[in-house]
Order: sequence, then C-alpha cells, then structure tokens
Amino acid sequence: MKIKFSAVVLLAMIVSGSSRAATLSDAEATFLDQLVTASAVLEQRCVGYEVNGAGSVQLGARLLGGPEAAMAMIDAYAAAIKARDGETYDPGKFRPEVSEAAGKAFKRVRADLIKTPTRACPAYGDASVDRGLLRRY
Repeated sequence: MKIKFSAVVLLAMIVSGSSRAATLSDAEATFLDQLVTASAVLEQRCVGYEVNGAGSVQLGARLLGGPEAAMAMIDAYAAAIKARDGETYDPGKFRPEVSEAAGKAFKRVRADLIKTPTRACPAYGDASVDRGLLRRY
C-alpha cells in the first residue's frame, strides 16, 4: 500500500509540475485577456452589450492563426469557468495556465467594473465591441 501511495504522489507531482511549466503565448494571452474582459462586461450586466460569437472567433483566428486555434482557446476558457464553478467540464479542453490567467484577469476587470461602473462599463464594453467580441444592442 505504501508503494502504491508513493507512486501516486510521485505521478501527481510530475503531472502538476508539467502543467505549471506550460505558459501562454503572447497571442494566446492577448486573446484570453480580451475574452475575459468581454465576459466580465456581460457578467456585470453592463447595459447595451451582447456577445458576438462570430466576431470572437474571427478575432481569435487573426491572433492565433486560425479558427481551430480560436475555438480551442474559447473552449479552454469555458472549461476553466466550469471547473471554477464546480460544474462538469471536458478535462481534455482544460488548461491550467488558461484557468490561472483568466482568473487573474477576471478579478482585475470585475473589480474595476464594480468600483466605477459608469466609467468602466463603457470603456471595457466599447473596447470589446471595437475588437469584435461584443456588439451593441
């Protein structure tokens, strides 16, 4: 039993070490930050904005090299949200580095949206519209 437990602990350390070693490329970090910003605007119910799914994929495709890469990042972000909320998610799409970066960015943007909503909602919302992630309604 002690040998099995040691093997499991060793395996867990190796896996967690390799996942910590993964980093986002500059393009991935940029796209993720923009996704997070747009989702924070929607989460805080800033009036006048809704998601622009096609625009999000187009922006991601330009930044990451193709629509498949954009969808992979969107799926990784969705998996991170579900994991954080305790919901069932596809572990094949979960990336710890995406979850960590998204969490930090979300807290930063959300804090600004809560602290100064009359300034921050239009600033973040309009920037997300300009990038194609959101649209006005």
